[in-house]
Amino acid sequence: MSLNGWLQIILLFALVLAAVKPLGAYMARVFSGERTFLSPILTPVEKGFYKLSGIDPVREQGWLAYTLAMLFFSMAGFASLYAILRLQAYLPLNPQGCGNLTPDLAFNTAVSFVTNTNWQNYAGESTMSHFSQMAGLTVHNFVSAATGIALALALTRAFMCSGGQTLGNFWVDLTRSSLYILLPIAVVVALAFVAMGIPQTLQASVDATTLEGARQTIAMGPMASQEAIKQLGTNGGGFFNANSAHPFENPTALANYLSIFSMLSISAALVYAFGQMVGSRRQGWALLSAMGVLLIAGVAVVYWAETSGNPILAHLGLDPALGNMEGKELRFGQAMSAVFVAVTTGLSCGAVNAMHSSLTPLGGLIPMFLIQLGEVLPGGVGSGLYGMVVFAILSVFIAGLMVGRTPEFLGKKIESREMKFAVLAILILPTAILGFTAISAMASFALSQLGNAGPHGLSELLYAYSSAAGNNGSAFASLSGNTPWFNTTLGITMLLGRFAYVVPVMAIAGSLAAKTRVPASAGTFPTHTPLFVGLLVGIILIVGGLQFFPALALGPIVEHFVMLAGKTF
Repeated sequence: MSLNGWLQIILLFALVLAAVKPLGAYMARVFSGERTFLSPILTPVEKGFYKLSGIDPVREQGWLAYTLAMLFFSMAGFASLYAILRLQAYLPLNPQGCGNLTPDLAFNTAVSFVTNTNWQNYAGESTMSHFSQMAGLTVHNFVSAATGIALALALTRAFMCSGGQTLGNFWVDLTRSSLYILLPIAVVVALAFVAMGIPQTLQASVDATTLEGARQTIAMGPMASQEAIKQLGTNGGGFFNANSAHPFENPTALANYLSIFSMLSISAALVYAFGQMVGSRRQGWALLSAMGVLLIAGVAVVYWAETSGNPILAHLGLDPALGNMEGKELRFGQAMSAVFVAVTTGLSCGAVNAMHSSLTPLGGLIPMFLIQLGEVLPGGVGSGLYGMVVFAILSVFIAGLMVGRTPEFLGKKIESREMKFAVLAILILPTAILGFTAISAMASFALSQLGNAGPHGLSELLYAYSSAAGNNGSAFASLSGNTPWFNTTLGITMLLGRFAYVVPVMAIAGSLAAKTRVPASAGTFPTHTPLFVGLLVGIILIVGGLQFFPALALGPIVEHFVMLAGKTF
């Protein structure tokens, strides 16, 4: 570790923190239906969408209607994307001549982008046409992110109302999230990426002559536009197989800085918007503080682990001064690689600028662990916020049991109904992750696709299903996932991680909305103080983390001690 590296890290988080309040306040105004500086341009467009689609923007929906609208929209999105991928060879904008995807790969990819996971069992530059990239994948980068924001808004309104039966209108929230938030910011970021050297063209490729005189064909395409929403929407799916380690997706240290900032900005600002909309900005800052504590701790551990180097190489007499540079890009360095690793997994982004399978055992444990905590640091756009609120509900209930106070959160009593749904949501991830990992670890056809044996091989499996259930999309890339088994089971895991999780969360929202909001009293446990932040961090680590400790002990932790002994499997 170095002072220069830490200064880069501190500056990055300071810039994100500086953007939280203005961006969060803007989003709160948009979601409250107030006028903004973009209203003269976008309000007529918004009204036009409602008129064409027959939507009454004034009509609100109960939690069940809101959830069903989201589910039917996602089903339609899956069907349309699956059709595009299966018929790719017959559709326009295919200068590369890409063929149709196989049924299992098309299923996996369509589920992946509809659930905001963006898991990639394919190499984008050789598998996807420009039409599939733009009309299929990039469109879902917008709407899957907007869907997550809409769900977070519904839960937010549950705390705003008193004795209410509705949570807003899904179609209005989806439209405003896309039109006022994601699209304008993505345009600005895409233009900045173009200025930094990221290509934006409909050409299939260009030919170049290498220094040795050989001819090389270099893939091209509409990358800057996809890169922008990939990061802003915490999607993570890259135009290239190498993702943000590729020089066309992430050409310079400045582009890397902007990529990390883009990943964090909207998710962090949404937490502030939550606090403003429920009438307690301090509550928003408390949730953001808990997220920040765990995320920065993750960055510190990854940075330390990677700069400490590989003891196996040290035993062989190699100089460990540069740390572990395997799988990393020199143009980013150790510090910004470590930040990217932690941020992309603390979020549900999944973009990578370094190969996670090449991290040291402890360096690889941290991104896996951050995913397993529930993708709430600060998580995907929207999904991280409602995931953190579930942990907050658990925390106030446990605090109430400990000190004998009535469990309340933002004026709403937390009772058995909310706790049953909260526990159900929390159990989805370990059930899907550990269940499919255990089956795969016993199946020869799954084990044959691993790139490594021993603890690292187990880590490949565990990371894959963790990433799918957490809707993250990053991978220990040495796993060959493009097989019927992995395409199918990872797809099912993604569906469970997104929809089986969010349905009980929406049920919680409906239950809380119907309750009368009560003012704080002497018996109310305050949830905006440092004490609550510490409790929340502890609950996240205990409830979210201990479920996976036995599996982690058999994977990266064992591998770490073996590495310290200078041995390999």
